[in-house]
Amino acid sequence: MVNDVINVGNSLSVFDFDGTLTKHDSFVPFLRFAFGKRVFARRMVRLALPTLKCVGRRLTRDELKEVLIHTFMTGVDAKWIEEKAAEFCERYWTRLMRPSGLIAVATQVNSGAIVTICSASPAMVLKPFAERLGIRLIGTNLEVKDGVLTGRISGHNCRCGQKVERLEAEYGPLSSYHLRAWGDTRGDYEMLAAAQEPYWRHFHGSWAKRNPPIARIKQLQSK
Repeated sequence: MVNDVINVGNSLSVFDFDGTLTKHDSFVPFLRFAFGKRVFARRMVRLALPTLKCVGRRLTRDELKEVLIHTFMTGVDAKWIEEKAAEFCERYWTRLMRPSGLIAVATQVNSGAIVTICSASPAMVLKPFAERLGIRLIGTNLEVKDGVLTGRISGHNCRCGQKVERLEAEYGPLSSYHLRAWGDTRGDYEMLAAAQEPYWRHFHGSWAKRNPPIARIKQLQSK
């Protein structure tokens, strides 16, 4: 397990994964890789109506993700997904990962901080990436029964306030640490608000850093 050894240091460095350490989303490309283009395309057609409902705010992002996971993961052998995740990491590492993000992770590891990914993507898919980085991992857990995925999330989607809850469940009160956090979407606001050193789209180009959500993050810090 990625989190087998718990560091006793008082610095905690937390990185979102998709769009922060990577150049773009990883989960959908993983599904395309794992299931093949034809199966992927057929199943994505089923997502058209739920996606439109999400755009129209009749379906939440969490609910849309549940539909996506149910569509692709129901009845799939968990070991097969783990094997495909390892293959995906090996094949797409260079084109997926941001070099500046890799340098930052290594810097935090070398500083002696506890370093972890905290992502809404399935932990099962991200585990090979965390292992290659030599850091810990918190992600959305998929329900497994008798070695087979049920197509449901176990617990909650790891985004927004759930990121803070999952971090505290793993490491204890965040106030006990000097917390550094890197994120790039609305799903990271609460995590950034909990940090003494929040970094918004730190590895992006200058154009992507426009209009940082400082006011919203400060509002969350004051609660």
